[in-house]
Amino acid sequence: MKYLGLQQFIIRRLIQVLVSLFVVVTLVFFMFRLMPGDPTASMLEPEMSVQAQEMLLERFGLDRPLHEQYFVYLGNLLQGDLGISFHYRQPVFEIISTYAMNTIILMITAIIFSYAIGVSLGIIGAWYRGSKLESGMSAVVLICRSLPPFFLGMLGIMIFSFGLEWLPHSGMRTPGHGSENFFELYFSMDFLKHLILPVLMSSIYYIARPTLIMRNTMLDLIGADFIEMAEAKGLRKSRIMFIHAGRNALLPVVTNLALFLGMAIGGAVTLEYVFGWPGLGREIVLAAERHDYPLAQASFLMLAFIVMVLNFLVDILYAYLDPRVSYQ
Repeated sequence: MKYLGLQQFIIRRLIQVLVSLFVVVTLVFFMFRLMPGDPTASMLEPEMSVQAQEMLLERFGLDRPLHEQYFVYLGNLLQGDLGISFHYRQPVFEIISTYAMNTIILMITAIIFSYAIGVSLGIIGAWYRGSKLESGMSAVVLICRSLPPFFLGMLGIMIFSFGLEWLPHSGMRTPGHGSENFFELYFSMDFLKHLILPVLMSSIYYIARPTLIMRNTMLDLIGADFIEMAEAKGLRKSRIMFIHAGRNALLPVVTNLALFLGMAIGGAVTLEYVFGWPGLGREIVLAAERHDYPLAQASFLMLAFIVMVLNFLVDILYAYLDPRVSYQ
């Protein structure tokens, strides 16, 4: 059996990512064009002359056979051209670049927050196994996991926005609140106030998975020799829990994180709709309803690309946490 070094493994994973992207590009192109409905209906107006209608169809390439549209699309994609939005009549890249950043910030913050809290809860639950603390904690996270994300979102809006009036209920910034640069846009107090509620409610939904995986893995490690050795040395309990046992129990959590990323990014559609967050998930739905193929394809591809890149980074993180790992 042949094993790869880390550098060879990274190259091999990069090739897999490129092949996967090509498959996704092909599937997405034909999937949206096989959907029922006429994309020209939203562009062509009854008062347009026949010549104007033909010019518009020619501009977007819709007068060509499907296979020609596909090869033209691939060629443009290789040059970084994602096309022109049917609805906005603007380059797609300009439209989705802002939406992609909004989605990344929302979901990555929620995932980091839920995994940081979930891993800590899992360690504490395993260490105090059989106690009322562990029973109560397990019950709470399972109840939160069983509630639909849209229900949690609406519950959060009802309590924190309409009840306590602490946080805004929708959007990414207050109407009229301008920003002149990237820093003012994403690091202003106004943006952070809008970010807190969707991150909090999505983290409550996501927190069960890392908590339960960490707890179960820790239970297998607590009786291990190296834990007893650490206790015999007189090390502080917190150091044994979070450093010695916690780090060794992280690998299943990291493995699961790779699978979880796709689900979490895909779940951004629900969150963005409930909280009126201007992200890629919400834009995919709107673009599909408008039969705006270029924008829908590019948004879907961007989400797929984000998930693949994050999975790639998780694989590298796995190697960092366990240097003994060899790559087959």
